[in-house]
Amino acid sequence: MTQHPNFSPHPASALHTPDVPGMRVLLDCLHAGRGFMAQPTGPSPVTADDANRQWVLCATSGTSGKPKVIRRSPLSWIRSFGVTFETYGIDASHRYATFGSLGHSLTLYASVEAICLGADQWALGPRAPKAQAQAVATHGITVIYATPTQLGLLVKGAAQAQIAGFPALTYVFCGGGALADTVRVALQRLCPQAQIIVFFGASETSFITLTQAKTPHGSVGRAYPHVELRVDAPCGEVGEIWVKSPYLFAGYAAGDHSDTRWDVGFLSIGEMGWLDAAQNLFLKGRKNRMVTVADVNVFPEDIETCVVQMDHVQACAVVAVPDDRRGNRLICFVQSDEAGPTAPQVQAHCRAVLGAHQVPKEVRRIARLPLLEAGKPDLVKLRALALGA
Repeated sequence: MTQHPNFSPHPASALHTPDVPGMRVLLDCLHAGRGFMAQPTGPSPVTADDANRQWVLCATSGTSGKPKVIRRSPLSWIRSFGVTFETYGIDASHRYATFGSLGHSLTLYASVEAICLGADQWALGPRAPKAQAQAVATHGITVIYATPTQLGLLVKGAAQAQIAGFPALTYVFCGGGALADTVRVALQRLCPQAQIIVFFGASETSFITLTQAKTPHGSVGRAYPHVELRVDAPCGEVGEIWVKSPYLFAGYAAGDHSDTRWDVGFLSIGEMGWLDAAQNLFLKGRKNRMVTVADVNVFPEDIETCVVQMDHVQACAVVAVPDDRRGNRLICFVQSDEAGPTAPQVQAHCRAVLGAHQVPKEVRRIARLPLLEAGKPDLVKLRALALGA
């Protein structure tokens, strides 16, 4: 696959949902070699950029609500398109589906990849889960890019539409958080022939790791092709994660983040984790989410990962609120079906797996987690709920 400094739309690519907000602007920019900006809020999720060269700009508030604009070169994504083509054989014969707004970098990436590889594409974000599942089945979708929450809704939609399976689906790329075992099992039942590939990355880094069939439970996989990983700690011990790759961003066009640091070509975004002897990466969480409970450092992500592996749990988010006696009090919001675990069962599970200091003080069942446009839990809203606002 030939690589160019700007995106090169493939003439075979067919867009079947051209009226999705932002899509026509995106197509115009790709064909004209213009830069573009994706943003989760505003009149359009994609706007043209007036810079004299093609840049990809992605505005994000993140789960913490702090705004920033990521700038990256087209080549940083084009190189990943090459990996998709060479590793998985995904080409113009495939059919893509996405489930989020083009203002979200995951949906934007998948859309641009489909257009440049020549694949057909359906942007299903505006549709209800039942209609999304019907479209995946009817149109013979072969490739999906989605967050764990979006996949959970797709599974629900398939049940509502009484769809027995997605026989054409070959690859499911999942990013943006831990995929609950309940969702993974239900999804694999719908498409037993498909590879479900969970990846870890960020707007600043793009892909960092990918899971495979033999990836240990709880790991986010080994390094994505051409990525060099470094953890500042001995093997098996928690340290800061550093990444060096051809997919890194070019800097912030607006805003910044105190955890984003460079070290001789390596980038850290404040993620903590550890590597096993086989170089599988295990995440602990972000430094800026770590809290102290009774003088012990706790990563809320540890609790979220633990809880989403319980039967019937579809999604989970943990926030901390001030506590005069213990420093912080952990509130766990759980989205599950009617057969989901009770609060004491969640607490007992966390105590058995993680220890007493990582047991949420409160467990609240919620019909549906509030989400950002990116499909990730809105921690700002959840913290307000926890505080009674």
